[in-house]
Amino acid sequence: MQYKDYYKTLGVARDASQDDIKRSYRKLARKYHPDVSKEPNAETRFKEINEANEVLRDPEKRAAYDSLGNNWRAGQDFRPPPGAGGFHDFKFDADEATDFSDFFASIFGRAFKGEGKDTRRRRGQDQSIKLAISLDDAFNGATRQIKLDVPEIGPGGQRTTRAKTLNVRIPAGVTQGRQIRLAGQGSPGRNGGPAGDLYLEIDLRPHAHFTVEGRDIQLRLPIAPWEAALGATVTVPTLGGSVNLKIPPGSQSGQKLRLKGRGLPGTPAGDEILLLEIVTPPANTDAAKEAYRQMAERLTFNPRAQLGV
Repeated sequence: MQYKDYYKTLGVARDASQDDIKRSYRKLARKYHPDVSKEPNAETRFKEINEANEVLRDPEKRAAYDSLGNNWRAGQDFRPPPGAGGFHDFKFDADEATDFSDFFASIFGRAFKGEGKDTRRRRGQDQSIKLAISLDDAFNGATRQIKLDVPEIGPGGQRTTRAKTLNVRIPAGVTQGRQIRLAGQGSPGRNGGPAGDLYLEIDLRPHAHFTVEGRDIQLRLPIAPWEAALGATVTVPTLGGSVNLKIPPGSQSGQKLRLKGRGLPGTPAGDEILLLEIVTPPANTDAAKEAYRQMAERLTFNPRAQLGV
C-alpha cells in the first residue's frame, strides 16, 4: 500500500499548530465538498481531507502518526512497523472511518473500517461556507436567508441530505474573512450526540466606489484643478451618507485625506481614506481652449522642473 502524507494533504507543515490545521481543513473542505464543488475529483479529495483531519486534529492521534517517522513521502510503498494497527484506544468517527484508506486501517486498526458498531455519542462535524454580502450590509448590519443541503443519518444508518433554510443576522461592522458561528447548525451528531456548528465566512462583494482594508475604506476623490490650487469645500460620499470635506489649498494628486470614524463600525471604528485625483477639464469648446491658452501665457509653471528639464 502507499504511504499517505496527511500534512501534505492538508497543505500544512509538520510543525503546524492546531489552529493552522483547523483553518486549512475548513478551507479545503469547503472547496471540495461534493455538494458544492465543481472539481472533477471533489469526492475523492474530500475523503482524503477528512481522513487527514481525523488524525491531525487530535494531538494524541497525531503523535501516533508522527511516530512512523518523518522520512516518508506520499506515494511510497508502505509497510506498517511492528506494533502499528493496535491503537484501538483512540476514538474515531465510525461512520466517516468506513471511507478511510487501507493505510489508515494499517495504523489504527481494522476496527475502524466499519467492522463493528460504535454506540458512543458523537458530536457532529463543523461545517463552513462562504456568505457574500454587500459593503452596505457590512456597515449597517442585515438579516439574510440562506438555504443549505445538510447531511442526515437515517434510521438504518444511511447518509441522506435535506434542505434547510436559516435566517442569519449579520452584525454591523463585519469584515472580510470574519466567521460567524451558528451553534448546532452543522452536521448532526450520532447516537444522541450534539450537532456540530456552522461557520459563515464573510466575503465582501466589490463596491462601485469604495475599496476595503480591514475596517478602513478608501475612495478615489476627483477634484478640479482650481479646487486643488485654491482649496474648496466639496461633498463626498460615505457609507453613512454624504458629508462636506475641506480640500486644503495647494493639494496634489495622490495626496490622502482622512475622515475619522467613517469606515466600518467597531471598537475603534475604521476611517474613510480619500485619495485625491486632480481631473483636467476637457478643452472641447473655443472658450475652454482660450482659457487654457491664457493659463499657459500667464502662469510660469513647469511640471517637469524636478526632472531637470
